[in-house]
Amino acid sequence: MFKSLITSILAFSFLAPAFAAEEVNVYSARKEKLIKPLLEEFTKESGIKVNLLTGKADALLKKLELEGENTPADVLITTDAGRLYRAKTAGVLQAIESETLIEQIPENLRDPENEWFGLTYRARPIFYVKGKVKPEELSSYEALTDEKWKGRICIRSSNNIYNQSLLASMIAASGEEQAGEWAKSFVKNFARPPKGGDRDQIKAAASGQCDIAIANSYYYAAMLNGKDEAQKAAANKLAIFWPNQAEGDRGAHVNVSGGAVTKHAKHKENAIKLLEYMTTKASQTWYAEKNGEYPVTAETKPSELIQGWGGFKADSLNLSALGENNAEALKLMDKAGWK
Repeated sequence: MFKSLITSILAFSFLAPAFAAEEVNVYSARKEKLIKPLLEEFTKESGIKVNLLTGKADALLKKLELEGENTPADVLITTDAGRLYRAKTAGVLQAIESETLIEQIPENLRDPENEWFGLTYRARPIFYVKGKVKPEELSSYEALTDEKWKGRICIRSSNNIYNQSLLASMIAASGEEQAGEWAKSFVKNFARPPKGGDRDQIKAAASGQCDIAIANSYYYAAMLNGKDEAQKAAANKLAIFWPNQAEGDRGAHVNVSGGAVTKHAKHKENAIKLLEYMTTKASQTWYAEKNGEYPVTAETKPSELIQGWGGFKADSLNLSALGENNAEALKLMDKAGWK
């Protein structure tokens, strides 16, 4: 695994372009199709050329660390606050001053020291099979440990950062002891050993392998909006339930895709301009319509599909806590036998 990681890092280095003055260099863990059209619009409007390098999140972070002050990267874009926190603690980011980003992005969706900023957000709700589960049977993530859900839940493995961040949020909400007990009981209700991605959990539920799936909302949107008829049919068999909505409860778990200016950015001003552009109404609307994500700005509405799911109360926890609690979350998952 380490050998393949180094190979990918070296491959990235060979792809590095020659850089000019009016440009900005982006390392992105988001797939090219999920970001390139937006970057092209930025270039049209600003005249600033964007050099884009995409890759796996962990490989890009390692690349930044190895390159040090010689990195060509000005901007890092990645998914999950846990990964953004890792980049911060690795010392490859820098704090920036931007009134636009501070005004546009809610406080809980950005780093307290302004080293990273959420650019879109997604929820990680409960999905249930229509006809097999009644929504009134559901209430919270915590209630999924009930005996009635034994053998009925599908979810990804513990090495998936989305699940690590979910448990990290529960540590923040109720402490390590309760979160650990929850994990132990939750694992006992799995329908099968964890495998596959979020779409696979939805497909497994649709095929009768389980009745409940935990997945990020934008995967569900992508399945419903995509051209794959089998995925669309699977998604249509499930419905969303927003957990932890009771009065006084914290709300559904949310996370972000986010951006940051690298510590050794050679084009810092352009990097900030790019991040600010990504919070404009046009950019936020593009993300909402094309990627099925929630806009971080108050002035922008989600897509019609997502609006059809209804509003929900989101956990207002500052997402930096997801990174802070990540190591403990991993320990609790291991103790719980979460494969």
